[in-house]
This record gives sequence, structure tokens and C-alpha cells, in this order.
Amino acid sequence: MDLSNQRVIVVGLGKSGVAAARLCQRRGARVLGTDAAPAEKLPRELGELGIELCLGGHAGVDFAGADLIVLSPGVPPLSEVASAGAPVIGEMELASRCVAAPILAVGGTNGKSTTTTLCADMLRAGGQRIFAGANLGTPACEAADQELDVVVFEVSSFQLEHAPSFHPRVSVLLNVSEDHLDRYASFEEYANAKGNAFVNQAEGDVAVVPWGDAACERQARRGRGKVVTFGGDGDYALRGRSVIERATAEEFSLEGVDLYGRHNLENAAAAIAAVRALGLGRPAIEAGLRGFSPLHHRMALVREVSGVRFYDDSKGTNVGAAVTALRGLEEARAVLIAGGRDKLGSYQPLADALSEKGRAVVVIGEAADRIADAVGRAVPVARAGSMAEAVQVALGLAQPGDAVLLSPACSSYDMFKDYVDRGNRFAAAVRALGDEEARA
Repeated sequence: MDLSNQRVIVVGLGKSGVAAARLCQRRGARVLGTDAAPAEKLPRELGELGIELCLGGHAGVDFAGADLIVLSPGVPPLSEVASAGAPVIGEMELASRCVAAPILAVGGTNGKSTTTTLCADMLRAGGQRIFAGANLGTPACEAADQELDVVVFEVSSFQLEHAPSFHPRVSVLLNVSEDHLDRYASFEEYANAKGNAFVNQAEGDVAVVPWGDAACERQARRGRGKVVTFGGDGDYALRGRSVIERATAEEFSLEGVDLYGRHNLENAAAAIAAVRALGLGRPAIEAGLRGFSPLHHRMALVREVSGVRFYDDSKGTNVGAAVTALRGLEEARAVLIAGGRDKLGSYQPLADALSEKGRAVVVIGEAADRIADAVGRAVPVARAGSMAEAVQVALGLAQPGDAVLLSPACSSYDMFKDYVDRGNRFAAAVRALGDEEARA
């Protein structure tokens, strides 16, 4: 991608914006970077770029004079950008135009990071030179100019809003449930953003979606890739802790793989389907599965206390994630710790799941009242003012053989720095429980 002497404006100067600005510079562009935040709240390396900056707001930025505008994924819609007349692309779209290797994209409301990591581990085990990043943490633009065999991108709806030519060889959509309705006018608009990853797929490409999920399959049919299904009775069927490849009858065992919850076994089935579409062999898949380590705060087993297992799913920041985590538990009953900053979706699906799997709920944070009102007919509800108190209350409500599950169904920003801080405090509170104290 040659940007020689092009005027490029990069909007949003977090990690992704800095990576985009650096890439545009390498391609010969004259770069202006702009952000609503002041310099002291932006990455230190911003000052090393040597580009023109407009910080603390966008006043005075001549968007109409740009040849190209690059948006970082966290930037909300801006009227001045929309009306500028210049082409507008996202940071991931920019990266995709600057890589030669085939792209494997993993999207969905929940499970993206686990599935992306599984794919990366299996490809590495097969000796492939890979890049794994985008929404996973490392900016997509850092994949540019590397000698790679496969580029693995975890893709969010925000990243796919401005991706007009994004073309994955393999595109996975794990699920779509209500999320980010503070940004999207409707669930359909949100789902369509997720499905943008399929639009440019051609014959010879592969679209991986859950078996029996009409909404995901409808999105996959927006492109021309071959649709492959996982889970249930799909092309990569899940039987207990094994994945069966129907075309060959090969069985991939998940016994001993550090994955908890049925949904994570389905994530493994999706990952196997994706890497098989790239021609990866059985030995590499099995080696990658054996070497997989669960990601922090995503259905991670913290500890068992007095016959009760405590799971940290702090990354469950929407109702769909909490529902999936609850229903995926091996334990028959669970005490759920939920709450935080409300995302304005319905909690009825959570109430339905608690009717099946719930022992009780401990609510915290700003959304406590809404959750309590929604689920109070399904299970007993208790309240806590801190994470440490929530853990103690939950243990008191649980019975031997139960789970205590932190899957908040909300964002963390009311009480915690982020979901990592929330999960760390949960784990610390669980580890602080003494067995004798717990029995008392």
C-alpha cells in the first residue's frame, strides 16, 4: 500500500492509533494524529513519531483536506469525520492492506480471545510463522511488513465498521448476542457489523459458524465462502470432550486440555475447524491443544473451597457471556456474582439461565437493582458492597458440589479499573478464604 505524499489523518492515538500512524509514515504519508485526550493520557511513544498532533479535541483539524482517514477501534462515530468526504477506514483494515499472508479472523460476542489463542497455538505447533493480535491486544498494524504464513486477527464489531475490503481466507463467527447497544441503534445493526467479516469472502474461502445458529449463518451467507459448522451435529461435532470431523471421522480429544465449560469446548471445535480449513494436520492440532493455557479471567478455575469451585469469568461483560458461562458449567448449580456498569440490554436471558442452573445471585455495582429485579423470581438475591464481601456471601449461599461463578454481565468501570482488576480482586478474595473459615 503506497501512501507517498498522501495526507493521512489518524483519529484516536492509543496503541492502535500509534501503530497505524507509524505504518502510514513507513508508507510515505504525511500524518496528522488527533485525539480527544490530552498528551499526558496517551502512550509515551506518541512523542517519538515526529508527526503533527492535535490533542485534547479535534477542533482545527481539516478532515476535508485528508486523502485518507484512519479510525482507531475505540473511537465513537464523529460527525466531522463522516462529513469530510475522504475515504474512512479502520486500523485493522489498514493493516489488512499491508499483509500478504492469508488472514484467519475470529469474531463473535463471546469467546473470541480463547478461540483466537487456540488457533494461534495450533498453527505455531505446526511450525507456521504467525501473527496473533488486533482485538486480542497487539495492534493489527504490527503485522505489516513481517514475513508470515498466517495472520490471526481477533475482530470486534468496532474494527469491522470501517473495513470495506477486509478479506479473511477463513472467518469465524462464534455467536452473536446483545452487546454494545449504547453504540448501536439495534441488535440487527450490531450483528451486521459482526458479519462484515464475511462480505468479501470468495469461493475457496471458508466461513465457520455454529451449527443450528440461523443468525450467524445468515451473516456468513453475505459472502461466497464455504460454510462450515461446529458444535452440535455440525461438520465439527462435539461429543463429550471430543471433536469429530465428520468428513473424515477423525476424532480430536479434549481430555486433559485446560478448558472449563461446554462453551469453551465449542470454542475448541471452532478453532479446529478454522485451522483445518488452512490445511493444518492432526499432530499440530493435538500439540497446540495440549500446550494451551487458559486466558486470565475467562472461565479460569481459581480454587476449590469446602467442595465449592470458584471460577473467574470477569471477561463476561455482557448478558450473553454470563448466560453461556452458567449453562456451560459442569456443576449442577451455581451462585452467580453479577453486576457493574449497565449496558442497557435485557437481563431476562440471565433469569432464564438461573432458573435452570442458579442456586443464588450476589449483585454488586450500579446495575445491582436492575439485575435483582430481573432475576429475583428465579433465585434468591443477596447484595454486597465489595468484591471481598461478595465472595464471602456467595460461599455462604453455596452448597458442596456447587460452583461460585464471577460472570458479571456488565462492564467493570463503576467499581474497578477494568475487567482484569475485577478478576484479580475476585481471585485474591477467593484465595484469602481459609477452609476452616469457609466451613464455619
